[in-house]
Amino acid sequence: MTRHDYLVVLLLSLGLMCPLVTGIFMDKLASKKLCADDNCVYTISLARVEEDYNAPDCRFINIKKGQLIYVYSKLVKEKDSGEFWAGSVYGEQYEDHMGTVGYFPSSSVSEQHVYQEANKTVPTT
Repeated sequence: MTRHDYLVVLLLSLGLMCPLVTGIFMDKLASKKLCADDNCVYTISLARVEEDYNAPDCRFINIKKGQLIYVYSKLVKEKDSGEFWAGSVYGEQYEDHMGTVGYFPSSSVSEQHVYQEANKTVPTT
């Protein structure tokens, strides 16, 4: 091996030993959210999707008109941000098990039934 080859091997080894610190930084959507309980696990309401929404990143869920969503929390709107809720949507066939959980814009849904008031303010993580 030449000196150049050793240098390449050394640099690659160092690169593999260092932790991966690169990634995509995503802005926080809100500092607080409203929930029915301290852990945001109880359903607040049932909503029906009024217009399709395609998720821009992994924090959000794709929703299609007509789907039903169980809402677990509502982000407290901050300046220059949209109003987003978190919930789970059933799949295309409306299976009996819960589907994907994530955020969606509240403007894309209409609440059909309120199960309990979202009166607990919880900090977001």
